[in-house]
Amino acid sequence: MFEIPVIDKPKKIFIPGGITPFSRRNEAPTENEAIGFFERDPTFADVLRNPQAYVEELKNFPAVISPDCSLYRDAPLTVQIANVYKKNAISHYWQSMGVGITPLVRWGSRDTYTTGVLPEPIAFAGIPHDSIIVISTYGCIKSKDDKYHFEAGLEACLRTLTPKIVLVHGAMPEKVFGPYLKYAEFHNYPDWITRKKGGRHG
Repeated sequence: MFEIPVIDKPKKIFIPGGITPFSRRNEAPTENEAIGFFERDPTFADVLRNPQAYVEELKNFPAVISPDCSLYRDAPLTVQIANVYKKNAISHYWQSMGVGITPLVRWGSRDTYTTGVLPEPIAFAGIPHDSIIVISTYGCIKSKDDKYHFEAGLEACLRTLTPKIVLVHGAMPEKVFGPYLKYAEFHNYPDWITRKKGGRHG
């Protein structure tokens, strides 16, 4: 559907010691870091325009998480689909060039994680099943409505992709995640600001 590029299963499952933002990649505190793009889209706009320019640099890290192209619920569905395409296309290209990609799963409005409008949940298109995925709660569970859509998308994600390992960037509250912890192995990572302050999410 929509010819969304496929991200292959990682050749080796890698569970990082932390997640460092792309813009802070030169500050990665350990060699056991994954590079993530959990930042405002303009921060990594050059990556989206010219992904080939960063291939050799990103090969130096044991894992790179797919670019986090925003899926705002109030954005037109066409824009959300385009951002899923962009995320997967860059990830697929980087994989083909030897970068170790850990696939990010990001959903937006209900239409991205259900089949109410589209014949398949577009948020999960091209993502490997029975493998490792990354999700993020950062800025996504502030309001009651946010939490509803996040948890509904999480349930759909786990049912559709049946991941073995889920890396969670941001807060991982028991009220949201508790019912799902038995379905996969979860690992929680604080956002960069919390991490630099020495705090933890739970």
